Amino acid sequence: MSELRIEPEQARNLDDALFVDARNPEAWSKATKKVPGAVRVPANELENHIDELPKDRPIVTYCT
Repeated sequence: MSELRIEPEQARNLDDALFVDARNPEAWSKATKKVPGAVRVPANELENHIDELPKDRPIVTYCT
């Protein structure tokens, strides 16, 4: 697995990426902007769900 930091503009150009919203429930509920189609997995639970994420496409995680 490789990790790479990207800018929002770069993320907008990733057509095949899965976006994972890793914000905690409180931050998520207060958010005014959300990525359509993003999967919600709080950062502290990400390791428990790693096997559920696709291995054949880029994954972009984001939080506040």
